[in-house]
Amino acid sequence: MFQRVVAKPRRQALRGAGYLFHAQSCSSLSMTEERFLDAAEYGNVPEVRRMLTELPDLNINCVNYMGQNALQLAVSNEHLEVTKLLLRKKHLARIGDALLLAISKGYVRIVEAILSHQAFADGQRLINSPSQADTCDDFFAYDEDGTLFSHDITPIILASQCHEYEIVHILLMKGARIEHPHDYFCQCRDCSEQQRHDSFCHSQSRINAYKGLASPAYLSLSNEDPVMAALELSNELAVLANIEKEFTNDYKKLSMQCKDFVVGLLDLCQNTEEVEAILNGDADSCKNTETFGRQNLIRLKLAIKYEVKKFVAHPNCQQQLLSIWYENLSGLRQQTIAVKILLVLGVVVGLPVLALVYWIAPSSKLGKLMCGPFLKFVAHAASFILFLCLLVLNAADRFEGPSLLPNMTTNDYPSQLFRMKTTHFTWMEILIISWVIVFVAFMVGMFNLYSYYLGAKYNDAFTTIEESFKTLFWAIFGLSEVKSVVLNIDHKFIENIGYVLYGVYNIIMVIVLLNMLIAMFNSSFQEIEDDSDVEWKFARAKLWFSYFEHGGTLPVPFNLVPSPKTVVSFFRGIREFLWDVPRCKIKENCEMELNKKIMNRLIKRYILKAQRDKDNDEVNEGELKDIKQDISSLRYELLEMGNHEMETLAELIRQLDEVMHVQQKHNE
Repeated sequence: MFQRVVAKPRRQALRGAGYLFHAQSCSSLSMTEERFLDAAEYGNVPEVRRMLTELPDLNINCVNYMGQNALQLAVSNEHLEVTKLLLRKKHLARIGDALLLAISKGYVRIVEAILSHQAFADGQRLINSPSQADTCDDFFAYDEDGTLFSHDITPIILASQCHEYEIVHILLMKGARIEHPHDYFCQCRDCSEQQRHDSFCHSQSRINAYKGLASPAYLSLSNEDPVMAALELSNELAVLANIEKEFTNDYKKLSMQCKDFVVGLLDLCQNTEEVEAILNGDADSCKNTETFGRQNLIRLKLAIKYEVKKFVAHPNCQQQLLSIWYENLSGLRQQTIAVKILLVLGVVVGLPVLALVYWIAPSSKLGKLMCGPFLKFVAHAASFILFLCLLVLNAADRFEGPSLLPNMTTNDYPSQLFRMKTTHFTWMEILIISWVIVFVAFMVGMFNLYSYYLGAKYNDAFTTIEESFKTLFWAIFGLSEVKSVVLNIDHKFIENIGYVLYGVYNIIMVIVLLNMLIAMFNSSFQEIEDDSDVEWKFARAKLWFSYFEHGGTLPVPFNLVPSPKTVVSFFRGIREFLWDVPRCKIKENCEMELNKKIMNRLIKRYILKAQRDKDNDEVNEGELKDIKQDISSLRYELLEMGNHEMETLAELIRQLDEVMHVQQKHNE
């Protein structure tokens, strides 16, 4: 019975020779190889073990019509025991393809079994992609038959793209790393040769590498500072999105993925200490940067620079910024608006006295209050408003005075009327410029057409530049007459040309460009409206950040006279520049160790959340597949046990018959 079950062809219709698969069809397989592939595909462990033991001449690398060998079939169907049996055989082919297949399906135990093979003993196989490996061996399917992956994909890149955290950790422990792509404008020999040989493969390999680098799994497990690495990588990908226009959407998506990773880490913070660990940089990263009191906020500064708005506008980040903003005035946050207004008015009125106190005693209690970001902002704003008021009062007596300034003639006005634009034009700016160009072109064209007919027209439209401008301008609002192109003399050709030009102008300007401009305004307004809270919090954070820095406490004009604190800071800076002032290494090391512990805690929390979300998404399909695989394996094991028990029972019956026969002879 068992032999009949094994020999039964389960997919004979699929394995029949078809014209799409001339290279490898089932006609090239023997019956034994067919049974061997069937057993490997359906997890028949006893049959695979028997054939590997009893048939030494069996071709274990035979492939089916799809170019897949027994190892690939076993891995594809998650048969761990069959995979282990096959890995014990020598000269096994396509181990690399089997590893990539196991990684893509997330079979962790099979990946561990394959990585324990002697082929991965030196670790070089994990670093090289199929295109970099030795093409003389059969580790990969170089004929593009039986493989699903590009030749630039390495195991670590594939595991990162599939967000398999456990597999990425295993590969990293074995020394696998993703090599960072060269600069887009790199002219080294390797880049030039790849670009010349196949530019598409070169670009695709760069994108695949960046997909692995931007994966949350690789960012969280391979970097000591995943937040800083994600911020830097997001900016690099955003720059590449503007350079490589063909793959703009891919790079923008990866850049957003890095930003979402940072926001996800910040979202998992449970106390102020964890928020500070994410926002602040370590001691090494802020040696050449400005510090901001007790917190350097180096990562937050980088997020503002790279415009990671969701990170900056996150409630946890805003809460921390708010506590710094009201430094030394923590009770002011709970006060009413009236109390805050009275405080602001008091600072404005007493600004000269407060500035004098800070100039004399900056370390006093009142001086420390003046160093706070909130009072610093109030002082600077009051000084600016006071300056504007004085400027208006000074110019009030000349509102209706002479049009020329003293000692200036009509030809002495500054000649610099325009500033050079250094940033890229937006679509809105391009549309407005196109609108102006079209308007000017039609204005000059209509003037050239009708300038010879001054006094011979229905009206004075288009006879001068001024009239041409007025007519075309009011035509945008539908207030110009069509008769503006009519002539009083019989020049029908010119009149028809005028009708055509005027009609084309109305179609281009009013129907096309004006409606496009309105649509773009609506779109921009809707985008800002949808993210109004994020945009406002991001702009507020940028304003707050400018007042977090040390120095610049006194506003204009009180900062014209250097304070003793400024002089001391100046000489201290010179001393640090000329002599290497020793730092408190013990304190810095303790802070670095604490930040690393907190970051590791957050990374573990992030990984557990990601794995839990993935399990919840795939719980039904995964459980059903596991049950099917277990039932299939159990069936073959039961058949093997039944066959073994039948053989044992037959042997016992035979022995009993012999004993009874001997006893009968003895009785006779």
